[in-house]
Amino acid sequence: MLINLSDKSFQSIQSDLAIIITSKKCLDTLEDKKILADLNFKASDEEVVLLAEKRNVYVGCEDDSYDCIAIAISAAIKEIKKTKFTSLKVELGTSCTDKLKALVEGAIMASYEFNKYKSKKVKKEKLNLTIVCSKITTSLVNTLEDSLIIAKSVNKVRSYVNTTPEDFYPETFEKEAVKIAKKNKISVKVHGEDYLDKNNMHSMLAVGRASRHESKLIHLTYKSKNPKAKIVLVGKGLTYDSGGLSLKPAEFMAGMKSDKGGGCAVLGMINAISKMKLDVEVHVIIGAVENMIGGDAYKPDDVLVAKNGKTIEVKNTDAEGRLVLADCLVYAQEKIKDITYIFDFATLTGAALVGVGQYTTAIMGNNSSLKCKAVSNALKSGEYATSLPFNRFLKKTIKSEIADISNLANSRYGGAITAALFLDEFITDENKDKWLHFDIAGPAFVSHSWGYNPHGASGAGVRMMVEFIKNIDKD
Repeated sequence: MLINLSDKSFQSIQSDLAIIITSKKCLDTLEDKKILADLNFKASDEEVVLLAEKRNVYVGCEDDSYDCIAIAISAAIKEIKKTKFTSLKVELGTSCTDKLKALVEGAIMASYEFNKYKSKKVKKEKLNLTIVCSKITTSLVNTLEDSLIIAKSVNKVRSYVNTTPEDFYPETFEKEAVKIAKKNKISVKVHGEDYLDKNNMHSMLAVGRASRHESKLIHLTYKSKNPKAKIVLVGKGLTYDSGGLSLKPAEFMAGMKSDKGGGCAVLGMINAISKMKLDVEVHVIIGAVENMIGGDAYKPDDVLVAKNGKTIEVKNTDAEGRLVLADCLVYAQEKIKDITYIFDFATLTGAALVGVGQYTTAIMGNNSSLKCKAVSNALKSGEYATSLPFNRFLKKTIKSEIADISNLANSRYGGAITAALFLDEFITDENKDKWLHFDIAGPAFVSHSWGYNPHGASGAGVRMMVEFIKNIDKD
């Protein structure tokens, strides 16, 4: 999709269709109010009426929030994609950067399609959307450029996550990371299993031991000229998770290509941050691993030694993501000094879905004000998020009788929190208040379309973290 700004009069711009976003209170002012009334158009969210002979598309929008505007333009785009119309226009009105951001991101995300595995490809003309404003300002131009970068990065993450495990494995992660590094002129280092072994990263190493694909530790670095902060973003990159010897039931194994959602998200984040040239230093660490079964698979009852020397009793090989993240978090803190924030992103627990639903990211950590800030920026960016609290009693549930810690709690309750408490064991004292864990197991991959998100991967995490980093200097 191509998007451009225009300050010409709305009527003078030639297009196949005009998109008219309207609320219930404006129904009586519309040009086609009688036809719309006959069609019982109520201007509810996601309600769309295409009047082809009038060259108008009416879409409901219940308020002027990011979510409603982005969903409205998305609903219109989805309806228009069913037709042969290609040139579109929509009115921004006053120079409102927040509304422009919602329009651009909603339109780009709605235009996403994943047809890589379709045998018959249907060639479609690109949509061309003109957003009409009263005056083109520098602020609007910058917002357009940034929003395009963000939305395209979200779509990039979607395609990574949607790709099958046969085509996307640790070496693929490496290739995609190298591509992003070259395009954005950022540095990248990739370490294989010999490095993991020599550097005592036996927790991560164990998880990928039975796979035919070598595990990879990927480290990308972006640094502006005068960085205001140093951010570390760690991603769980399980390219496929069979559950290991604690084998998943068949119905839960389908869709496990999405277990790389955290690693893909942090790739999308550094892609957007570097293209936007934000004034920060960002390190992205990805543990790219495949959890399979075989004669060399790690086993329940094993005791693993993590990079920081902490011993871990394995109670369930399907609680593998935290084992990968543990070593990645320790690596990050040993290699990178004077960290401002360290955040990890992972499709970590089904318990997060039970706790907060499939559309919401669960954010956890020791610093209440930092959690509030992360949630606030997530909501502002258009993503749903909430925080979950730690407590001393849940921490006791991950104690082990034979090792320092267990990879699974002795209670089924509070599973998202106990997983985060496990990760907290690998955060140094100096970084306790700088660290947050983002469990994106719910929104990263959903089996049906929702809002501007298609079936499958949503690219969860990218928008919220870019928004957070953009607002760092407002602390």
